[in-house]
Amino acid sequence: MTTERPSPQSSPGPLRRIVSSAFAIFETRLELLGIELQEEKERLIGVLFLGLAAMMLTMMALITLTVLIAIFFWDTYRWQSLVGVTVAYALVALFCGLRARSGLHDAPNMFDETLSEFRKDRDTFR
Repeated sequence: MTTERPSPQSSPGPLRRIVSSAFAIFETRLELLGIELQEEKERLIGVLFLGLAAMMLTMMALITLTVLIAIFFWDTYRWQSLVGVTVAYALVALFCGLRARSGLHDAPNMFDETLSEFRKDRDTFR
C-alpha cells in the first residue's frame, strides 16, 4: 500500500515576500525612470526644433535689417551705421550667451520624481 502525502501548499515565507516586494518596488521605480527619460527626450527634441527654427528666422530677419540700414544710410553714414548695427548684434549675442549659460547652471535635476520615490522607499524600509 502506497501512502502518498500531499505536498503542502505553504505560503511563501516572510523573507521571500519582502524580497518579492523589494523587486516589485524596484521594477516600478525603473519604469518611472524610463517614463521620465522618455518625456525629457521628447521635450528636448521639441525645444531643439523650435530653437533652430527661431534661430534661422532670426538670422534671416537680421540680414534683411542690416541690408535695409546699409541702403538707408548709404550716402551719408555708411560705415557708422554698419558699425552701430554690428555693436548692437554683438551686445544682444553676449546677453543671449550669458542667459544660456545661467540657464544651464540653474537647471533642475532631471530625475527629481524618481529620486524622491527612492527616498520614500528607503525611509519605509528603515
